[in-house]
Amino acid sequence: MRGDVEWGSIPGLVRSAAEQHADAEAVVDGRTRITYAELGARVERAAAACIASGLEVGDRVAVWAPNSLDWIVSALGAVSAGAVLVPLNTRFKGTEAADVLRRSGTRLLFVTGTFLGTSYVASLRRAAEEGPGVAGPLPGLPALEQVVVLSDDAPSDFRTWKDFLASGEGVGGREVRVRAGRLDGSSLSDIIFTSGTTGRPKGAMITHAQTLRAYEVWADLAGLIRGDRYLIVNPFFHTFGYKAGVIACLMRGATMIPQPVFNVDTVLANIAAERVSVLPGPPTLHQSLLDHPARDAHDLSALRLVVTGAAVVPLRLVERLRGELGVDTVLTAYGLSESSGIVTMCRRGDDPTVIASTSGRAIPGTEVKVVEAEGTCTSVPPGTPGEVLVRGFNVMRGYYEDEAATAKTMTPDGWLRTGDVGVLDEAGNLRITDRIKDMFIVGGFNAYPAEIEQLLGLHPDVADVAVIGTPDPRLGEVGKAFVVRRAGSVLTGDDLIAWARREMANYKVPRAVEFVAELPRNASGKVVKGELRGP
Repeated sequence: MRGDVEWGSIPGLVRSAAEQHADAEAVVDGRTRITYAELGARVERAAAACIASGLEVGDRVAVWAPNSLDWIVSALGAVSAGAVLVPLNTRFKGTEAADVLRRSGTRLLFVTGTFLGTSYVASLRRAAEEGPGVAGPLPGLPALEQVVVLSDDAPSDFRTWKDFLASGEGVGGREVRVRAGRLDGSSLSDIIFTSGTTGRPKGAMITHAQTLRAYEVWADLAGLIRGDRYLIVNPFFHTFGYKAGVIACLMRGATMIPQPVFNVDTVLANIAAERVSVLPGPPTLHQSLLDHPARDAHDLSALRLVVTGAAVVPLRLVERLRGELGVDTVLTAYGLSESSGIVTMCRRGDDPTVIASTSGRAIPGTEVKVVEAEGTCTSVPPGTPGEVLVRGFNVMRGYYEDEAATAKTMTPDGWLRTGDVGVLDEAGNLRITDRIKDMFIVGGFNAYPAEIEQLLGLHPDVADVAVIGTPDPRLGEVGKAFVVRRAGSVLTGDDLIAWARREMANYKVPRAVEFVAELPRNASGKVVKGELRGP
């Protein structure tokens, strides 16, 4: 594959793109427009600043910011200096971000200033106030040595983006290239943290070769080409945004148009103004686009490619995208962080019913099988539900500093237990039918009940709690909490929801609360969520 041979590493891909597509427009961010040659120069400058700051190969660098040109440059700059990227969810509260920073041992953090009315700097500082008295900007995060605010202003103990970049002026391009040359395909490129059923964040370790090979495949199957204009609404902290977005565009010389927040009016305006041709995203994005009352007032004729997934895709949605918007290619896919973000994908030319009812077939270089869900590796016949297992080049190197979780998830012969229940048809198309891990998807974001239950359990009036996903016409699924109050409590559902909004990312917040005398449990004490879901 080109990803293993031609580029070698992500810094190699960046340099290649800057040379091969030098004059092509690389990024459009508001009024800022830069070419691939200019992007390459900016990334090299950011890498030089990382080196000047003392960053070494293998150090972890986090980015906690919305989609923007600065996110792209800071992330690629850090990776070009040999760092392992740790993207942070922009929906995180300070405590959630601090936990990932602490567990990953992050040395350098790039953080946005104020976003959606929230000061991320202040939020993080509050979360890190209680910690050992150590040197550094945040006492509760002893490994974190530097915080760079992607803004013109920063607190005195942090650095501005401009000052950080200026600090690397003494580091030449040759030194940056030598540093990047120390990386190869086996070097870690990123650690994507995702919460499992225990509620404890786990970081999936992915290499440069895995990333490059997976998204060379993605770009091939999707049909991404030079000259495409790609509106990236999927958040960069997710593989769908960073890898299927930034990395894939670098491979093809497509133009990246980052959008920091999903707003259907902004999406419509961007598609029309920028002649957007590629728009991946969850089904809710495309449904909102189709149903918008002012849709016909915008010229959407350039749109030719849609890739979706993360939830059930109605056949009607596929038909409307093709019929009403004239989209030539609509594809569905399935993946998870532990598989570099991709496992299966439909092919161009597949029947609309296959695209709507399945997530396609295994990508080249991988195997997918469905096994008995009791923990065995015995395959079940086509059409029979069971746990989905994946093996191939795309499977993670393990969870960061969590051998026990890795051993539980990976079989000795290399199969990844996804925790998802699915069905394979005779042609090898995979349909995800349920989730062993009880995960549900809120508007494209993975929500993990155990993690939400753990947070809700911190409320002083909550004695016991269980969370399930319930259908929602707009977001696909939302959380519902079944709560046992402490004796004497007069806690209301509205009270608990309001409290939850202050303590966790919005997509995790239950939309409904039902109070019960006790939760149904089996003989081993485990909550029987099937009874909560009802018939």
